[in-house]
Amino acid sequence: MNNQDATPITSPCISQCCLDEEDICVGCFRHIDEITGWHGADNQRRQEILDNTAKRKLAKDASISNKMGGLS
Repeated sequence: MNNQDATPITSPCISQCCLDEEDICVGCFRHIDEITGWHGADNQRRQEILDNTAKRKLAKDASISNKMGGLS
């Protein structure tokens, strides 16, 4: 089976769209370029985008955790 035959990977959008100062959506953690390019992206590119979003979410979670730990 080739990439075109695969079921398309669905968008990670959770309808909480708001861009931060780095043009990253605070809802799905995609960069504006990844959001606008999603429709035309093949599954390989979509998976790369999802990998990027996972890394961004982990970094954000770690940052929040560090800030909360600093308040104790």
